[in-house]
Amino acid sequence: MPDDGMKRAYRLARELLWDRLDDTSPGTTEILKQVHQADLIVVQGQYDHIESVLESAGMPFSVITTARLERAKLRPDQIVFINCPGLITSKTVRKLQQFVHQGGFLFTTDWALKHVLQPAFPGLVEYNQRPTADEVVRVEILDRQDGFLQSVLDAEDDPLWWLEASSYPIRILQPDKVKVLIRSKEIQERHGESPVFISFEYGEGVVYHMISHFYLQRAETRTLRQAAPSMSYVAAKGIGEQAQRKYQDLGAEEVTTGQLESAFTSTVTLWGVVLRKKARDRDRKQE
Repeated sequence: MPDDGMKRAYRLARELLWDRLDDTSPGTTEILKQVHQADLIVVQGQYDHIESVLESAGMPFSVITTARLERAKLRPDQIVFINCPGLITSKTVRKLQQFVHQGGFLFTTDWALKHVLQPAFPGLVEYNQRPTADEVVRVEILDRQDGFLQSVLDAEDDPLWWLEASSYPIRILQPDKVKVLIRSKEIQERHGESPVFISFEYGEGVVYHMISHFYLQRAETRTLRQAAPSMSYVAAKGIGEQAQRKYQDLGAEEVTTGQLESAFTSTVTLWGVVLRKKARDRDRKQE
């Protein structure tokens, strides 16, 4: 189970994201407020709990079982999240393939690389057969040109990512079709592949996949900056002294900068996917 520090970090990350957007991109907050429960479908898993991040981030969503997914009528304006391990039937694999082809967004984690993506979208990505240990690695965000990420992440951000034991490194088979959004040189050195978070287009839709589990259950400190109380991170994001009192009341002094930075990065990543989906659907309606 996630430790209390990371639970608190996710609550702080939600407040920090919205405060940052209110200052830098108020139009974006209005778009994100239009997300409805039926827009985000989370498929239950044994090892990951994306629904916990969605809840902490204040997102509306629906949770279904893998059995119900097989019977569900999916719409191309939805995002389907598949928690690790992603054990689904061949019929459901075909359903998800068609869902993405028609414009849906699919978001999977860890072992779903083998159980969902390889059979549904063969020849694009695969598990490299070199499972990770239980470890925390430094990651590098490559997609900083994205307008949403630019508005909330800074060059000084230095997030860490937790790899649970037996996470599946991502081997990219067609680099011209698969985009690496976040990578880790440490994963490459230890396990042969650098991608942490990837995406690729398929038909009218998009697939996103992330190594390990989206809900970061613990963090690690490697520098004095990461070990410092997270109020320093809040201040670095441009939150004024008066507004900082809210973060103190939420327990920011009991959360490290490393914990909040990791929670903030994953929260921003998730909202970024939702925002891209909303923008794409809006553009399609205008065509």
